[in-house]
Amino acid sequence: MRRQHRNLAGLLFVCPLWVAAAVISPETYLNHIKYLASPELKGRATGSPELEKAASYIAAQFKSFGLKPVDGKNFELAFPAELDAKIGPNNSLSAVESGRKVEFREGRDFEPFTFSTVGKFSGGVVFAGYGITAKEYNYDDYAGVNANGKIVLILRHEPQEDNGDSVFDGKKQTSHAEFVSKMVNAKMHGARGVIWVNDMASHAGSDRLEKFGMGSGPRDGGVFFLQMSAAAAERWLAAEGRDLKQITEEIDRDLKPRSFALPKVQVELSVDLIRESKNVHNVAAYLPGKTNEYIILGAHYDHLGLGDQHSLAPRQRGTVHPGADDNASGTSGVIELARWFSKQSQPRRGILFMTYAGEELGLLGSSWYANHPALPLENAVAMINLDMIGRAREGKVFLSGVQTGSTFAQLLESVKIPEGLKLDPTGRNSGSNMNDASDHASFSAKQVPVLFFFSGLHADYHKPGDTADKIEAGNATKLLEYVADFTERLSAAPERPVYAKAARPPAPVSSGGGSRSGYGPDFGSIPDFNEPPKGVRFADVREGSPAGKAGLKAGDIMIEFGGKEIGNLYDFTYTLREHKPGDIVPVKILRDGQTIEAKVLLTERR
Repeated sequence: MRRQHRNLAGLLFVCPLWVAAAVISPETYLNHIKYLASPELKGRATGSPELEKAASYIAAQFKSFGLKPVDGKNFELAFPAELDAKIGPNNSLSAVESGRKVEFREGRDFEPFTFSTVGKFSGGVVFAGYGITAKEYNYDDYAGVNANGKIVLILRHEPQEDNGDSVFDGKKQTSHAEFVSKMVNAKMHGARGVIWVNDMASHAGSDRLEKFGMGSGPRDGGVFFLQMSAAAAERWLAAEGRDLKQITEEIDRDLKPRSFALPKVQVELSVDLIRESKNVHNVAAYLPGKTNEYIILGAHYDHLGLGDQHSLAPRQRGTVHPGADDNASGTSGVIELARWFSKQSQPRRGILFMTYAGEELGLLGSSWYANHPALPLENAVAMINLDMIGRAREGKVFLSGVQTGSTFAQLLESVKIPEGLKLDPTGRNSGSNMNDASDHASFSAKQVPVLFFFSGLHADYHKPGDTADKIEAGNATKLLEYVADFTERLSAAPERPVYAKAARPPAPVSSGGGSRSGYGPDFGSIPDFNEPPKGVRFADVREGSPAGKAGLKAGDIMIEFGGKEIGNLYDFTYTLREHKPGDIVPVKILRDGQTIEAKVLLTERR
């Protein structure tokens, strides 16, 4: 901390060892990152032995500083985490084609997706074009065909993707091309499952099955979801006297649906996925203050391991994704701040140093702690989140959340920004605004004021190239000095910040005036990223929003929206997008074991 460091200059002759220990050193900071992002820790996937090694390392650091466990027992706080799915041994796909049974081979002819439901199915097939219903483009592959109780065979991507004049946003892919959008749309049309194939008419020579783990989605989408080789699908259509390539070209030419049932094809399939739940650990240490109020300094320490569905280098899955910036950089920052504060005099307000597991799987660790706090959450005056702080290009760091605490702006003004560091308090950078998912969201939902420090996305994000040699330790430690200074002033301030909900940024709008972002109208709920068994649980509901005015509250679980069953957050996002501002939508929610019905007037998102 620069202010404190200047005051220490005259004490060098008295206590040189104490001063050295109190400095936030770029070398020490970088050494933490080198270990956490080392090949030995294999990317720190939640649920892996390597994540537990990282937890032990962080705990040992906290202990060496003389800090104490927040629960008085253990630095490592266990919580249950639902892990990503793995392929089970009993996956199969076969079809009776014109009376002849054909078996398909897993890994060559077909592959399930991680968010497929599990079980067995036997029944009919409907071809449904690209599997898209896009009211805004007057396009519906399900028009005139009954998919209820059937498997829908669909094409990947979307029509006219090589046509710059296409209503589907020209050559850009819209949200309708996403796997999860196709899954939800099929479910809303009553389908029991989806089998998709590559659209070879637009992508000749690329009939490749995606590796298992491709594509993000819910834990269980509620329908079967598989991919199959286009060659196999062409045989199914040929049995009906149809040609897949010709049909695709016709749809692309005039955007008219060419959907139909396949009465000569009957499918049998089995999807076997193993979904594990395992205890993993947040790591926490507490520096008591003179009062029972405290500040949380936090960062997540998990990453993608060898790459999962969140990898942005899908062809490099199986390779270590080190996560040096994401988020060994923030974790190492929390460790060094713990070291620094452990050498200072007792603060007025205490400081809780926390590193979280399971962030990459949906804020699991921070959400668990926010719902099962070791210290009363009403005594938390602020949560400061460090996520990806290690690659500040030209010294620029983005800061979000200033508006969530009534005293934040004034306190931040009082802190001198270190030379060479540029702080952007607007937080206007992809990945840095208050509505993006990082651990501060778990505490904001509990009405704890939050600040989020973030140095920006880069080309190595969620890829094997996020390595320790690319970390800018000098700028990162300057930021840590700034955070230490701010935290000390916040700890000492006579007035605690009063929480105010952060404003939601406007949805992007295309030059043509229509929303191309996929955000849809405003509803006003903030989801709890820990999925309930069914539906969408609200972590919070914005005051004055459509949901708030309808009487919906934090803790409610939505199970139906506009007459459509809601099984997960993806279902809700999709069905909300189908509506427009001014619609009055009936909803059903669960509250304290009771089903409550309400009507919500949707408004324009601003």
